[in-house]
Amino acid sequence: MIVWLNGTHGAGKTTTSALVQQLIPDSRVFDAEKVGETLMDITPGLPETDNFQHWPPWRPLVVETARRVLDYAGGTLVMPMTVLVEEYWREISAGLAQHDIPVRHFVLHADQETLRGRIEGDTVLGPSPFRLTYLEPYAEAARTWLHKEAEVVDTTHLTPAQAAERIAEAVSR
Repeated sequence: MIVWLNGTHGAGKTTTSALVQQLIPDSRVFDAEKVGETLMDITPGLPETDNFQHWPPWRPLVVETARRVLDYAGGTLVMPMTVLVEEYWREISAGLAQHDIPVRHFVLHADQETLRGRIEGDTVLGPSPFRLTYLEPYAEAARTWLHKEAEVVDTTHLTPAQAAERIAEAVSR
């Protein structure tokens, strides 16, 4: 099984995924961003893009990597990864379905003001113009498709531990 934690920057995906992993027996965290980083390391580089998710190989490589890890290790993969393009989500979810891998898709949501405050106040990564540019695309995806496709966990007033508990409880049902 895959527990996919979606949502934009500042929603708490990375922190929450580590806590979810501790609550779900026989689970591991797989950050699909590492697949994108591998593609970014290719030299000479792939065609210019502002987001590695736009490279066509990224999506099937995420599916194949998840499939191979599950085949090898079993259990559950907790995957913190923002996917805001519906076509990309459909491609990934269809690929996982072809391999009979069940997916529980959660969106960690927070209001725009909270997200902006978290990004601007981030003591680890610092304020990030890159991360801020995803606030509006997230809001658009949430309005048009994303919140219909996933179980929404509003993190505006939750700690990451509380969000993780809600997700783990939902998965155990």
